[in-house]
Order: sequence, then structure tokens, then C-alpha cells
Amino acid sequence: MDGKSRPPATPAQALTAMDDLIAAHLIGQQEMARRLNLTVTDLTCFGYVLQAGPDLLTAGDLAARIQVTTGAVTGILNRLERAGYVTRRPDPTDRRRVRVAAVPAAVARVEAAYGPHYTRLMTLFADYTPTELAVITDWFTRATALAHESRAEQSP
Repeated sequence: MDGKSRPPATPAQALTAMDDLIAAHLIGQQEMARRLNLTVTDLTCFGYVLQAGPDLLTAGDLAARIQVTTGAVTGILNRLERAGYVTRRPDPTDRRRVRVAAVPAAVARVEAAYGPHYTRLMTLFADYTPTELAVITDWFTRATALAHESRAEQSP
């Protein structure tokens, strides 16, 4: 885990590399969603359900994360529930809300589908020192926030 020497890069080169990553990711997500019989939006929503783990999200939480209305997220959850990906559970503290839980068999399907890619990513991350990984994580976090800000500015 000794960081490797890397050639210098300009901001323009970094933007090109980022654009290439985003394009590859978008195409990969479309293909993955098709293999799992989901839409990209439904797969993204399910990804947030998985990310939350045992801290079950509400429909409102999901709507905020994928930046859609609560009405739209209801449709997404209906499709995910019909497809066997999620179940809805009553919120123990507020009977007007439901929490969304992943179905274990669906978790296994998605983990099997993404497993090889995530294994390759973990191997790639092993090429970086903890300090470098902190910079990468910071960049991803901040770039995601900027993407959300840009989207919000462009919304009517």
C-alpha cells in the first residue's frame, strides 16, 4: 500500500478522465439495470436502500437522495416491491410513514452482479495509501455536492 509514483496531470486532463469515468459508469448502470430488470432510476433507489443497511429509509429520505418528488418515489417503490427488491415496513415512531427494507434474495442478486466490478475496484484502491484514499474520497464527496448544486441551479 505504498502509493505509486504518478505522472503529473492538468485540471483539463482530470476533467477528461472524469468525463470518461462518468460515461463508462452510465453505460454500465444501464446495462446492469437491464440485467436486473430494473430502470436506472429504480436501481439507483435500490442502491440507496442497500447503502442505508439496517437504518431503514423512508420514502421521503429516498426522494431527497434521488432528487424526485415523494409521488415519484412512490411509483419507484411500487415497481421495486412488485419486482421483489424491497418491502415496506411501518415506521415504529410515526404510523403515517413507512420504512423501506431490501429483500435478502434481491440483495444477493445485486451483490452477485456487482461483485466482480467491486472486487476490481478494491484491487485498484489497494494501489493507494490511506492518505491518497482520503483525498480521493474527499474529491468524490465534494464533486457529488457540486453536481447536486449544479442540478438545483438548473431546475425550474
